[in-house]
Amino acid sequence: MVLNTPVVLAPMAGITNSAFRTLCREQGAGLFVSEMVTARALIERHPETMRLITPGKGETPRSVQLYAVDPNVTGLAVKLLMEENLADHIDLNFGCPVPKVTRRGGGSALPFKQKLFSQIVKAAVDAAKPFGVPVTVKMRVGIDDEHKTYLEAGMSAAQIGVVWVALHARTAAQFYEGKSDWSTITRLVEHLAPTGVPVLGNGDIWSAEDAVRMMEQTGVDGIVVGRGCLGRPWLFADLEKAIALYLAGDKSPSVDIVMPNLGEVADAFTRHAELLVEFFEDEGRACRDIRKHVAWYFKGYSVGGEFRAALAQVESLQHMAELLGEL
Repeated sequence: MVLNTPVVLAPMAGITNSAFRTLCREQGAGLFVSEMVTARALIERHPETMRLITPGKGETPRSVQLYAVDPNVTGLAVKLLMEENLADHIDLNFGCPVPKVTRRGGGSALPFKQKLFSQIVKAAVDAAKPFGVPVTVKMRVGIDDEHKTYLEAGMSAAQIGVVWVALHARTAAQFYEGKSDWSTITRLVEHLAPTGVPVLGNGDIWSAEDAVRMMEQTGVDGIVVGRGCLGRPWLFADLEKAIALYLAGDKSPSVDIVMPNLGEVADAFTRHAELLVEFFEDEGRACRDIRKHVAWYFKGYSVGGEFRAALAQVESLQHMAELLGEL
């Protein structure tokens, strides 16, 4: 698997379904990862899990992020994905900081259990290898400042055979607060240099300039974008242009960033809702889901609190069209 643009959409629960991934893919190149699915739910074929791994129309490569705490279950889940040709890339989640996950020893807490971490990574790599499908790892710096695990975990994953390691430069204890510590990304790049395994950086990428600055400061091979693209799928167009210029030798690329006008934002919001209808196969559910995106899409635009409140209660596509028609 070769990415011409080393940009990855971070998996985000309730956000990076096929509808949102389609919007982002239309804007720029890269890899667009599914919402996290649990390995056990996958092998038990839970209907919602099977929906989450269904790619959008024309989506390639098909990228699935797995959450697991058991090596045997991990292997079975990856084997299912491989044998049924359901994925072109597997990403293992060791970065989720949500307490209900970390309290059970999963997500960003799991690398602290070094042996178990290595067993899970090996199970996934071994199951995917016969099919030529790459496995990657996304993790955090550690549980907290006293329990940093990223260097040991990164080296273990690299030696087992993952094709890259992505690091969110915060601890689990930080959740999404404070400033991400890009120096940890630099240290991981240096630590894994002898292995030849690329490192991707994640944390506080809000613009193309941030992405280029991270690459220049840390020596990272690519970037992972999460919250920075919420309500802003067009960010991927800026990222593609800026990083292409940077990789071509322009160390201070100037990208003409044109902020969409209000009509263009409304059009993107509408298309997002229409894609959600296709994803859920239920207009009511799609409209309930799009409500949480209102604040992100219209942030920075003078549309008024009354309008935002009304749009956050939209009940149908027709209702949405009527509200947006008032802008």
